[in-house]
Amino acid sequence: MAEKKLFCAEEKIAAIAEEYGTPFHLYDEAGMRAMARRLQAAFAWAPGFREHYAVKALPNPHILEVLHSEGLGADCSSMAELLLAEAVGMRGEEICFTSNDTPPEEFVKARELGAVINLDDITHVEFLEQTAGLPELLSFRFNPGAQRGGGNAIIGKPEEAKYGMTRAQIFQAAELAMSKGVRRFGLHTMIVSNELEADYLVGTATMMFELAVELKQRLGIAVEFINLGGGIGLAYRPEEAEIDIEAMGEGIHAEYRRIMEPAGLGQVRLAMESGRAMTGPYGVLVARAIHTKDTYRHYIGLDACMANLMRPALYGSYHHITVLGKQGQPADHVYDVVGSLCENNDKFAIGRELPEIVPGDLVVLHDTGAHGSAMGFNYNGKLRCQELLLTTDGSVRLIRRGETLADLFATLDYPGLPRE
Repeated sequence: MAEKKLFCAEEKIAAIAEEYGTPFHLYDEAGMRAMARRLQAAFAWAPGFREHYAVKALPNPHILEVLHSEGLGADCSSMAELLLAEAVGMRGEEICFTSNDTPPEEFVKARELGAVINLDDITHVEFLEQTAGLPELLSFRFNPGAQRGGGNAIIGKPEEAKYGMTRAQIFQAAELAMSKGVRRFGLHTMIVSNELEADYLVGTATMMFELAVELKQRLGIAVEFINLGGGIGLAYRPEEAEIDIEAMGEGIHAEYRRIMEPAGLGQVRLAMESGRAMTGPYGVLVARAIHTKDTYRHYIGLDACMANLMRPALYGSYHHITVLGKQGQPADHVYDVVGSLCENNDKFAIGRELPEIVPGDLVVLHDTGAHGSAMGFNYNGKLRCQELLLTTDGSVRLIRRGETLADLFATLDYPGLPRE
């Protein structure tokens, strides 16, 4: 069986489990910092390049603080995410706020912070004007529809996705905003998720560069920035090849020179909003096997459930599993690895070939640093687990305690429920 490497020695993970108990998410600070530097190096040629980390991927201020110290901003889409960015010292154009069926108070907060507001729909121009006032700089999210093939189960085909404006609406929105006094503009798109082919992301840049040139030719608008979105994928399976980020950067550079520079747009800033790629590989979910069950299938029950990692249940996603202390043993058992939720899709793996697992074994699920803890929930009264940070000096720090029943019942005004 192909194996994935752990960023932390097995003995250390076992010691952490002994000290903190299971389950827990463990994050690797050194890996996140290295990835932040790698992406920025791939775009060192681009004037004013900024990576706005997608806060939704791992909304923890300790993680945002690490990434901010590496020069990253934040991509936000809710009040909570704006407050997290604010808490770690982000202000102004470090923050990109992309609206999506947005309540008025969130636009007001984005305006208060001076964030770049990226509108998802043409009707939001007047809605923003009425609720928070129009800023000097405004960005529009483009959905190319069937013009741009691709898509997957995570984000859907562009023409089926709820996000963004059509090409005609982009021009209409820009004209409307200009008529209301807006003079600075940006463009944005986000049409693919977990993409492993660099050429596809280069093609997205080509599409956006051509749109920017047309906007200048038709309306005289020279955009200040183009946000190419995220979508950089992870090699979740050990046999998959990682995306070549350097080749992606070089390919986008070539298209920038070919399209943007001859049109007099050679100073337009580029941005991205990667989340998964920045933190995904640098997180693991550590759980303990507590039950075995043999009926029509062979089951291993963990002390974690899909409240701790929803992606396999939601998308059928693959997360590699390492059984601590048994990596050298043959994968001669076939298991469904499950949690205790009263839902039959509460499964981390189905029909997975693994070494023999017995109660007490520690099981590590890889690549949970993005959309892992972030997608947690409390169905069945399950509690979200603790989050730990493996720092660059090798120490471990608790950056989010596990939930308690008192947390779960805190919004219920009813006698007899635990309050501590």
